[in-house]
Amino acid sequence: QVQLVESGGGLVQAGGSTRLSCAASGSIFSINVMGWYRQAPGKQRELVAIITKIGSTNYADSVKGRFAISRDNAKNTVYLQMNSLKPEDTAVYYCNIKTWTGDYWGQGTQVTVSS
Repeated sequence: QVQLVESGGGLVQAGGSTRLSCAASGSIFSINVMGWYRQAPGKQRELVAIITKIGSTNYADSVKGRFAISRDNAKNTVYLQMNSLKPEDTAVYYCNIKTWTGDYWGQGTQVTVSS
C-alpha cells in the first residue's frame, strides 16, 4: 500500500509564492516519475510538472518560468515551488507518482490565488 501526503498551498496573493510538498510512503520499491497535476472548477485535471528519477523535468506551458519541480529521492518527496502566482493558477493540486507497481495519487491540496 502506498500513501501520498501533500502539504502546502492555501490562500496566496497574486504575484506571491508558495511551495507544495508530497511525501510518499508504504510499499515503494522504486519511483520512476513524480509529478503535480491540477484541476480547476469545471475543468479537467491537467499536468503541471513532472520529474523523472534522474531529474529530467517537463512543464505545462502555462507555468514555465514560474514553477519549479524538484525531488528528494532519499525521502521519496517531490516539491513544487510556485512563483509569480496568477489567479488562473487557482486549483486543487494533486501529487502523482508512477512506480513499477502502479500509479498513485495524493488527496489534493487547494491553492487559491487572490487578485
